Amino acid sequence: MEIAIGLLAITATVLGGSWLADRFDLPAPLVLIVIGILGSYLPFVPQVALSPDIVLLGILPPLLYAAAIQTSLVDFRNNKGVILSLSVGLVLFTALGVALFLQWALGLRFAVAFAIGAVVAPPDAVAATAVGRRIGLPRRLVTILEGESLVNDATALVSLRTALAAAGLAAGVATDGVSVGRVTLDFLWASLGGVAVGVAVALLVGVLRRYFSTDPVFDTILSFMVPFAAYVPAEELHASGVIAVVTAGLILGHRSPRTQSGASRLSERINWSSIQFLLENAVFLLIGLQVFYVFAKVRESNLPPGQIALAAFGTLLAVLLLRPLWVFPFRLLRTKVTHQDPDAPWSHTVILSWAGMRGVVTLAAALLLPARTPHRDVLVLIAVVVTVGTLLIQGTTLPALARRLGVRGPDPREDALQAATVLQSATRAGLDVLDAMPDVDEATRELLLSRSEDRLNQMWERLSPRSGDADETPSAKYRRARMQMLQAERNEVLRLRDEGRADDAVLRVVLGSLDLEETVLDRVDDQESRLAPSEMLPVDTIESPCQHLQQVDSLLEPRTPQGCEECLREGTVWVHLRLCLTCGHVGCCNSSERKHARAHFHETVHPVMRSIEPGEAWRWCYVDEVVG
Repeated sequence: MEIAIGLLAITATVLGGSWLADRFDLPAPLVLIVIGILGSYLPFVPQVALSPDIVLLGILPPLLYAAAIQTSLVDFRNNKGVILSLSVGLVLFTALGVALFLQWALGLRFAVAFAIGAVVAPPDAVAATAVGRRIGLPRRLVTILEGESLVNDATALVSLRTALAAAGLAAGVATDGVSVGRVTLDFLWASLGGVAVGVAVALLVGVLRRYFSTDPVFDTILSFMVPFAAYVPAEELHASGVIAVVTAGLILGHRSPRTQSGASRLSERINWSSIQFLLENAVFLLIGLQVFYVFAKVRESNLPPGQIALAAFGTLLAVLLLRPLWVFPFRLLRTKVTHQDPDAPWSHTVILSWAGMRGVVTLAAALLLPARTPHRDVLVLIAVVVTVGTLLIQGTTLPALARRLGVRGPDPREDALQAATVLQSATRAGLDVLDAMPDVDEATRELLLSRSEDRLNQMWERLSPRSGDADETPSAKYRRARMQMLQAERNEVLRLRDEGRADDAVLRVVLGSLDLEETVLDRVDDQESRLAPSEMLPVDTIESPCQHLQQVDSLLEPRTPQGCEECLREGTVWVHLRLCLTCGHVGCCNSSERKHARAHFHETVHPVMRSIEPGEAWRWCYVDEVVG
């Protein structure tokens, strides 16, 4: 009963703390850490022991997997050089720097000092992504931080295991069995063995999904098994369970559109999002709850308080300084020597050098130190100070630093433009298949064409959302009306249920279809609400500009800047305005009732038009159907 009450209290505190953070626009991790620290000093709050097994077996695998399946394998591969330099090189560099400092500050043997250096070296995936998502970092930076945090735990844990063996503290490992060659072989086996196990698990799951993909429940349960099915065998083989989980997650996330049904992917996404939210935030609460008890144990140490404080805060300072000392020279090496990423702004490098928040893996690794480790309680305190200190210092200052340097995430309107061009290409492929179907009657063909056009127009309309009923786009009017209809339909179904006039299983099917449609409408509405009316910067497109786009003058003056030429003459209403870059004609978009821009192209064969909506500068070629 005590365990059940404790889990309920932790869950309720996580929900309450996250709600407060959202209400006052504060980082949820920092709010929950503060709540945990305060809670650890309250007499009625019981001690919540954070054991290594709970973290490394119960929390770490699902958190790593949840992050890995959402990480782009393509982006990870494109940034593998930077990711490996941070997840391997920086971890070892930090562990060495901390070891040298603690060897001097506490008089430890180098192997023991290197062990605690490995403990505090790896930044945390949860902390990095939580802060990065909130402040809106560029996608490449988020990919690098996520990739680093997904892999560096393996480097740290292998280094810790090797250091403990060298210090004669690892159970069953002889001190004289440690050598440079042995360490190298252990590291290679941990890495390659972890990759092999992860690939094997991913292939096995791919085979099983051929049979379970049509049942979202079975497929979701299979997904829940993956992180543990990868982690446990890898650890039993003395390979890296972390790398195994990350490898399996990256592969399965990349292949899911081909191996899972739409219903299975939707179910998996919702369930993993819930698990990730609960575990991520519970981790920060648990970190705070350890503070009082760690300080209580340190009071029994025979070291002077001044020496303990010097070791703890000196290690925190070393961790903060060693990251930029690695990141900036590595950036110079890539740009000046290897000529890679020459155009990457230095502001991104500054952000990368300051995004080194530690998390629960640091505490779990510290608790792995054997009881006979010299000054073990002080070393655990050092891990706590580094974890809480980096979260409070870097976590609170990183948003301000990003704003000061002008580092921002992708503009939602740029994303909307790229999404529209991708859907345009996909729709064109679908219509090509439709044209090749001889057995489709004309009525069905017209219906499919109409639905494809409506879906595409809805995506283009997201670029210039209007406010107010008078300026609603056709898709916005449809969503508003359809949501009211769905509510009326749901009320009628519930009336039939309450009166017992239909079977409950049948009613659940009907309600499920209504809920699914409402979810889609809600998601589109939420995306449009984020499209701020800001200036749209040039964006990368999925196709190279065609000859027509390269030849036109984008600065042509409109003939009727006040609106669509035909709509003004006919008294009709437009949605968005397009400018012909050959003659200056202003027409209305395909979402408008009369579609005058397209009609102008069919009449004149002028190939290129551009949007003249506020803040937009994209162009469209009617001939080649590409955006530029």
